[in-house]
Amino acid sequence: MKNIQKFIFAALLISSGFLFSCKDSFLDMAPKSIISKDLLKTPDNAEAMVIAAYAELGNDHYTAPNSLWPYADNTSGDSYKGGDATGDIAEFNQMELFSILQPDNPMLDQKWYRLYVGISRVNEALGIINDLSEDEYPQKVERQAELRFLRGHHYFILKTMFKFVPWIDEEVLKNDSYNEVSNRAFTDQELWGKIADEFKFAANNLPETQADKGRPNKFTAMAYLAKTSLYQSYEQDDQNNVTSINSSKLQEVVSLVDQVIGSGQYALFADFGYNFLWDYDVSSTESVFAIQRSIDDDTPKGRLDWGNMLNYPMNPEYGCCWFHIPSQNLVNSFKTDADGLPLFNTFNNADASSGSDFFDNSFDPRLDHTVAIPGHPWKYDPQFVYEDSWTRSPQIYGYFSSLKENQSPNCPCFQKVPPFMASSKNTDIIRYADVLLWKAEALIELGRQDEALPIINEVRQRAINSTEMLKDASGFPVSNYNMDTYKPGDNCTWTQEFARQALRWERRMEFAMEGIRFFDLVRWGVAAEYLNNYFATEMTKREYLKDGHFTKNKNEYFPIPQQQIDFSKGLYERNPGW
Repeated sequence: MKNIQKFIFAALLISSGFLFSCKDSFLDMAPKSIISKDLLKTPDNAEAMVIAAYAELGNDHYTAPNSLWPYADNTSGDSYKGGDATGDIAEFNQMELFSILQPDNPMLDQKWYRLYVGISRVNEALGIINDLSEDEYPQKVERQAELRFLRGHHYFILKTMFKFVPWIDEEVLKNDSYNEVSNRAFTDQELWGKIADEFKFAANNLPETQADKGRPNKFTAMAYLAKTSLYQSYEQDDQNNVTSINSSKLQEVVSLVDQVIGSGQYALFADFGYNFLWDYDVSSTESVFAIQRSIDDDTPKGRLDWGNMLNYPMNPEYGCCWFHIPSQNLVNSFKTDADGLPLFNTFNNADASSGSDFFDNSFDPRLDHTVAIPGHPWKYDPQFVYEDSWTRSPQIYGYFSSLKENQSPNCPCFQKVPPFMASSKNTDIIRYADVLLWKAEALIELGRQDEALPIINEVRQRAINSTEMLKDASGFPVSNYNMDTYKPGDNCTWTQEFARQALRWERRMEFAMEGIRFFDLVRWGVAAEYLNNYFATEMTKREYLKDGHFTKNKNEYFPIPQQQIDFSKGLYERNPGW
């Protein structure tokens, strides 16, 4: 995987010759030579194209981040856009409020475009590999499996963001018929089936282990297939209403996750915070699939995390730009009761915003791993304390900052990219905790909630144990932590309804600010009620949210970008409500 940058640079040099000419007479010049496509069909070129397909994973930008925070955190009530004001990258503000979002939002078009660039690279590589024999290219089937895994990943994101998208594969490319492919060629369930087929092929043809960290193995593919089956199990009608839950798909989730667990390759970190420190990337037991980043790799800037480069605070060690701000609602949701369980119904009755609030109430320790709070250590350094002055527009967004994706300025992974900041911390796409909670969710919906209990408690127990790094300079806890596991008959009554509530709350606490939450709300069919309740209460604390409103049967998915509809000459159909 270390040749990615060199290959991209060479590819750019080659392609640049096709982009520029001095005058029209250039068109009349006879070509000195022509490279036949057949000449490109060599094992060396096949390997180079596979590397290019992987490279696209790390080609994100703050306007279209692969960490998905604008599309799933800002839209879920877990975070505010942040920045200088609502007009600073106003396109993300439109997504957050829903009511002013339009199909011609250029940030949605850019995300769509970048995902299809990734798909295009996969298709180009498969177009070469498919025509090679296994004798001349022994890695053929394994590389096909890797590529189809990558294509499944890109389509999964497209599917969760836009619902109906055109399925373009190497056969479409070969026939040069992409302009004939509608985004409604497949039904909702058929499109999920196409994505599932990608991961099935990968699971059937990938080895159980890989020497290169960035390549998926058999169990990575099984995990992504389990995720696909879980989403597919919540069946929707044409208006985005969840109409039924497919029990056979839920059974698939349980079976697939059991195989991932049985592989013995993954385990929860001892401390929740290790997931968000560069120091643990290489030895990670919890990362099932991640975008591999790099620094000092003989390229000008390395493969840095550009998708999160706006999210650092405004202190001198960083300098810009304070986006992706935890909401007051999210901070309040970490409160716990006297039994150490979530305050499901009363968490938002009073705000925990500063000072003694974090000792007058008790909290889930994951709060201080997720949210930077004034007066608390920044990124586990007791000598480096987060201050009010690090904020940019607190009169609009409050005083918190996001912690998980940001790295210490002292980290060897950190690099300034003026005027922004970035790091080479890997970007986790699937954590093992996520895999475990998929199984728990499937079991609960199957009416087997007693089997889900130890899984949820395993995740909670890890959080309970994750306080060692959350101490001030005197060695005292930075907040009042009181958390316990669920103990039916003692601190709860473990019915299916209660278990469902506990599971959904657990997912919020575990994956807050990781670009997941909105897609959970849509999958469960609760987005409209949940978000409109959020706007009704939160607008009293953040005035700009008064314009927020979620329209049911419309805002569950982003609009098909108007630019893409125009490009297709009207072939692509709009999503419901748009």
